[in-house]
Amino acid sequence: MAAELDFSPPEIPEPTFMENVLRYGLFFGAIFQLICVLAIILPVSKSHKTDSDSFEPKNSETAKKPKAAATQISKKPKKETKKKR
Repeated sequence: MAAELDFSPPEIPEPTFMENVLRYGLFFGAIFQLICVLAIILPVSKSHKTDSDSFEPKNSETAKKPKAAATQISKKPKKETKKKR
């Protein structure tokens, strides 16, 4: 009875080219997703903020003039009405 049992490993066919492409494509996709998740979780470096500051106008007077003009336009004098008795 012991002679009838076959304990040899099963025959597994060699993976085809497309199976290899699929396997490595899945690995690269998983690595890409991990990199994207880490990019969201980790904070942005300080050097990025200094680069964006260089595009702002250096002169503070030119930046304040449009804001001052906008506040003057929005503040219209209210009509004073007399109370009717």
